[in-house]
Amino acid sequence: MRPGRAREGLVGWSFALPFVVFFTVFMAGPILAALVTSFTDLRVTDIRSPFSVDIVGVDNYVAVLQDPIFHRAAVNTAIFVLVGIPLTMVLGLLTAVGLNSAIVKFRTLFRVGYYMPVVTSIAAVAVVWRMVLGAEIGLVNGILSVFGITGPGWLTSSSLALGSLIVMAAWRNMGFLMIIFLAGLQTIPRDLYEAAEVDGSSRWQQFRHVTLPLLRPTMLFAAVITGIGYLQFFEEPFVMTQGGPLNSTLSVAYHAYNQFSFGNYGYTAAASYVLFLAIALLTVFWFRLFRPQT
Repeated sequence: MRPGRAREGLVGWSFALPFVVFFTVFMAGPILAALVTSFTDLRVTDIRSPFSVDIVGVDNYVAVLQDPIFHRAAVNTAIFVLVGIPLTMVLGLLTAVGLNSAIVKFRTLFRVGYYMPVVTSIAAVAVVWRMVLGAEIGLVNGILSVFGITGPGWLTSSSLALGSLIVMAAWRNMGFLMIIFLAGLQTIPRDLYEAAEVDGSSRWQQFRHVTLPLLRPTMLFAAVITGIGYLQFFEEPFVMTQGGPLNSTLSVAYHAYNQFSFGNYGYTAAASYVLFLAIALLTVFWFRLFRPQT
């Protein structure tokens, strides 16, 4: 290798070294440590002597998959993902289309307004929504009482609590997808819409045959990012319902957090890697669903 090339490589690695060290110590290291832990019986009592733990193979994974509480958490997470992702994407796309074509005045103000919940702390948002959905003094039930309707316990009913969290998550995250979809919409050439109008296409036909096909890469990104976040949903039940009532809002991430608090580190690591596998499979599904049409 020429001295000049070697010097350039050395300079490049010197710039990359801080990130490599940071990634190895704070990301790759803990990830590999968690993988090793998932095959051991490490508990809180073994912290002082971590090398004396026993290798238990896949026993932790078997315990996770046979745990009825994990089953309930997995079902809750699946419902949250299967309902929440389409709802959030539809709301984000409709908002983006409206801002891109219909609303001209105060467009920036609307963008900021829709995006504010995204940059607001999830804990603060959850606290506000807990007051809005309160059974006795909540804003929603207060409005319903004006019309003589007794509102239900949105967060205390096992049949309504998870749906309430889904609505809150969709409201909070649609602003982020709105920005993503707005960027995608602005890359679509205006000439295509003008040609479609000349051919007599209606607004719906233009949206279906021009907008949606050209937004596939943007929709892929939005679905992957939203799916990763929704599969790991934790703050909403942690702040608003504590996983209740009757584990109806318990998520896989929250269940893993509880087991970590109990000192079951091997079980926690195994549950985390099961969740990681679910994220990987969902990502592969989105890539296949939104792959370019030939």
